[in-house]
Amino acid sequence: MANNSGNSVYKYTFLCSVVILKIIKHCKEFSPALVTGQLLGLDVGSVLEVTNCFPFPIREEDEEIEADGANYQLEMMRCLREVNVDNNTVGWYQSTLLGSFQTVELIETFMNYQIKVSNSALISAFMTELEADSPITQCDYDRLQLSTSPFMERNVEFLIECMDELSMEQQKFQFYYRNLSRQQAQQQAWLQKRRSENMARKAAGEDPLPEEDPSNPIFKPIPEPSRLDSFLITNQIANFCNQINGVSGQSFNRLYLMKALQDS
Repeated sequence: MANNSGNSVYKYTFLCSVVILKIIKHCKEFSPALVTGQLLGLDVGSVLEVTNCFPFPIREEDEEIEADGANYQLEMMRCLREVNVDNNTVGWYQSTLLGSFQTVELIETFMNYQIKVSNSALISAFMTELEADSPITQCDYDRLQLSTSPFMERNVEFLIECMDELSMEQQKFQFYYRNLSRQQAQQQAWLQKRRSENMARKAAGEDPLPEEDPSNPIFKPIPEPSRLDSFLITNQIANFCNQINGVSGQSFNRLYLMKALQDS
């Protein structure tokens, strides 16, 4: 979400649950295509309130189409203003599918914008009346689908990419520790030489030299690589593995069930 109010700093973001439901509905309807949309709301002092949103149409990249998209956005905001709905742009959202969404930029965004989700009084009253163990009344035919090859292939592809990225991060740490060991060896050699020199100076009645020299390049600390990238990549690998295990387990169960039905 973008800060559109100049240099003001928001303490947290007030996110209405209706906005979350609209975003989920938009992303689910057009999956696996990636979608984007506009966030609308108000900034009240140090609080950014996101009260509404609307989706952008999915179109190919073209100059005329981009102009149509801008006109669509302005027309939508005009229509919302006519029905007394908040029409101030406070940010935008985008969806992701299977790809790596756990990035350093996302972590920094979560740190800058502390999000609070709230429901209206009517929604809270309605949720208290819902039964947690309500029976399923709608047929779900997706679970009968036997082919999971595209989903598995994409997961494996992203898993391989994450493994390559993790290998590159490990090489950074290996390079860092190799340089650190080399620097420590140089420091010890320099220190032994300085101590021998100080012993000779003491024997000659001269003042000893300091055993540390900040101006010497070997005493300059080597910056350690960030461990956050490795942690995020490792967590993403774990997510891909869990998805592969879950989908493959369900696929085997369906295949064994179909085989039993065919044999019978």
